[in-house]
Formats: sequence, structure tokens, C-alpha cells
Amino acid sequence: MNILEFSLLVWLGAFSAGLVGALTGLGGGIVIVPLLTSVFGVDIRYAVGASLVSVIATSLGAASTYIKKGYTNLRLGMFLEVATTIGAIVGALIATFISVKILTIVLAIVLIYSAYLSQQPRLEHPEDESADPLADYLKLNSTYPTPDGLMSYKVHSIPAGFGVMLIAGVLSGLLGIGSGGFKVLAMDQTMRLPFKVSTTTSNFMIGVTAAASAGVYLARGYIDPALSMPIMLGVLPGAFLGARILVGAKTQILRIIFSFVLVVMALKMVYNSLIGGL
Repeated sequence: MNILEFSLLVWLGAFSAGLVGALTGLGGGIVIVPLLTSVFGVDIRYAVGASLVSVIATSLGAASTYIKKGYTNLRLGMFLEVATTIGAIVGALIATFISVKILTIVLAIVLIYSAYLSQQPRLEHPEDESADPLADYLKLNSTYPTPDGLMSYKVHSIPAGFGVMLIAGVLSGLLGIGSGGFKVLAMDQTMRLPFKVSTTTSNFMIGVTAAASAGVYLARGYIDPALSMPIMLGVLPGAFLGARILVGAKTQILRIIFSFVLVVMALKMVYNSLIGGL
């Protein structure tokens, strides 16, 4: 395989990653890392470095559209990013004291159960919503566009959502995985946000987290421009397309895609743990 064929195949994979990442709020790493390591035989460290670039590109490509359209809750995203950052530091500190293989299998079970939960019917706009005093104080309640015009929503269970985000950060630091799935679930299931708000806010947040991590990989020389360039060129148009699709997509279809990706992620984690790969 020559360099042109390699770059074209990587570009196609990156385009798919950007599309899936923008639709689900998970980022493109779930596609990029297995593609580079399993198909192309790229060293895992360079694959993760390229994956971080893809996540940043996905976030930048989709976030600009989501913010412009009014889907992303910026105040909530920045507030919850504090929890994931603290959690990631804690996870990195205790990583050497915990059996990662056992934790990975437990996490995979949680992801599959989470995929099941995301498929359970839930009203997007309950009529008898009570206001959360803490959300009012922090001014986290907002609106988002729907076919019927702007729809207001309230943020619930702030402490519980913050706690889930903290756990998501710890798992990210322990296992070196993106925590977009838990961010979406925390906002969708715990804080009861509309699903499109959850995925778009998660998309914004993962870019902030990945940017911090990418600096470490760049300093260690694990971001290869020859590998990262076709990935970024593929991820960006994929993310823009995913953002356009999400605006008009039905929520139930987005939930199905999200659940499918969670199950794939869980199976991949179990495989890696048992086989001894990533």
C-alpha cells in the first residue's frame, strides 16, 4: 500500500468518525483508534494522539454549528467540565493501584446497560417540570430550537450530574478512554436534558478535554503530522455533515445510533481486555 492509498483510506475512516462523533457527542476516537491499530497496524500511542486530534476537530467542526443554532448549553458545559477535569486527574493518580482489566469489563457492562437506558421512552418536554434552585442560581436553564420554535428546558439534579461527570473523568484517566458516552448519559438520564442538548453540549466539552490531553501527547512526540493531517481533513467535513443531519434528525433515531455506538464501544473494550490489546 502506497502513501496515497493509505491516506485515502485513513481519510474515509476519519470522515466516518467525524460523522458518528458529531451525531452522538462521543467524539471520533471510538472509530479512529480501532481503525488505526487493528487495520493499519499503527502504534497505539500514535493512534491515541491522532484520535485526540480527531476529537478536537470533531468538536470544533460540530460545535460551531451547534452553538450558532442554539443547541449547546455553554454555561452548563463549562460548569461540568470542572468535574471531568478533576476526575481525570484523580483517575490518573490511582491508575497504578487498580486492576484495569476487571474495571474495563465492569465498565463495558455499565455501557451496555446505559445503551438500554437510553432507549427507554422519556418525555423531552414534561409539562409539570419543577425548577431546580441550584440551576436557577447558576443560570443553567436555557432554550433550544425545535420544529415548533424555541423550547425552554430546565436542568435537574445538579449535584448528581456533577458526580456522574466526576466518575466519567476518573474512568477517562484510568482507562485512557473518551468519556463522551457518560457525559451524554449524565445530561440525558440524570439531569433530564433534551437529547439533542445533551449530545451537542457533550461535543463541546470533549473538545476542551481533548485539547488538554493533546498537549501532553504533542510534547512526547506522539502526534505525527503525516498521520494526523488526513484524519483532520476527513473528520472536519464528517463533523459538519453530522451537525447538519442532527439538526433535522428525529430524537429516537439519534438515540438508536448512540446506543449502537455504546454497545460497539463496550464489546471493543471487553475484547481489548481479554485479548490483551489496547
